[in-house]
Amino acid sequence: MGVPELKAKKIARAAANEKAAAAAAKKAASDAAALTKSITARAAAYEEEYAKTEAEAIKNRRAAKASGQIYVPAEEKIVFVIRIRGILNVSPKVKKILQLFRLRQINNGVFVRVNAATIKMLRLIEPFIAYGYPTLKSVRDLIYKRGFGKVTGQRIPLSDNAVVSAGLPGTGLECVEDVIHEVFTCGDNFKAATNFLWPFKLQSPRGGFSGKGKLNHFNEGGACGQQGDKINQLIKKML
Repeated sequence: MGVPELKAKKIARAAANEKAAAAAAKKAASDAAALTKSITARAAAYEEEYAKTEAEAIKNRRAAKASGQIYVPAEEKIVFVIRIRGILNVSPKVKKILQLFRLRQINNGVFVRVNAATIKMLRLIEPFIAYGYPTLKSVRDLIYKRGFGKVTGQRIPLSDNAVVSAGLPGTGLECVEDVIHEVFTCGDNFKAATNFLWPFKLQSPRGGFSGKGKLNHFNEGGACGQQGDKINQLIKKML
């Protein structure tokens, strides 16, 4: 006695679906392996680039010292800005600039490209922020420990490289190391990378603000304003 036609079709359909699912799983595994290999190679290339840049800077400093000259490093391209005060009874201009920088809450932090316009805006809101030049370690720690991405308007933790590729399509950025490199070197896709990164939500600094507190300027022993490379110590305390 033969198998009924409907049952035969059902068996054939199930076999076809199983075969398609197996093929899709095999392709997904192959693509994941290829992506992992690509990401590993890219990360190694970035590390080599960072090491080369650092070695070049050391070489230039030694050469300048040997010849009795002064080595002036290249101007910094980015700053990390942390909002440290509220905005009660302040001008609308200050509020607007803080909104433009996406610093809507105390202890929020963002990366900002250094140019004439941003420098002017930062100086206008100096009493409410602390900012300076982050090192590679600070950029990496911020993104790995406190990083969240914006995917279709949702705040998603950067726990998987798939979040980066989903949030930054068409930019060539496929993993977290790509974002770190783009931010630290202020690359062509810096704006897309920083817009993808949700403003960092930091904790209050362990041990409090050093010196005279956050109401006084950094140059006067306080915490607000331009801190140069000392911002990295504050970042470490707030992670």
